[in-house]
Amino acid sequence: MTEAKTSLKRTLIGKVVSDKRAKTVTVLVERRVKHELYGKIVGKSSKYHAHDEKGEYHLGDTIEITESRPISKTKNWVATRLVQKAATV
Repeated sequence: MTEAKTSLKRTLIGKVVSDKRAKTVTVLVERRVKHELYGKIVGKSSKYHAHDEKGEYHLGDTIEITESRPISKTKNWVATRLVQKAATV
């Protein structure tokens, strides 16, 4: 078989909100879910620390992160690709 194997690791897309730490970016992932009781669509968000080995992602960039083995106490995601560069003002 020469088929490419699909990855079982989760991937998320979010915005870089901090790039101050060495080799780490903080990514804000926003999602919209329906409230269980009232049925209203509500915005929920989570912040993830992702490993950025080369320091190539900066504040405002939209990136894709992939689940990985624990790299540190709070870091178990890896920045995989740039989706959209931050708009320069």
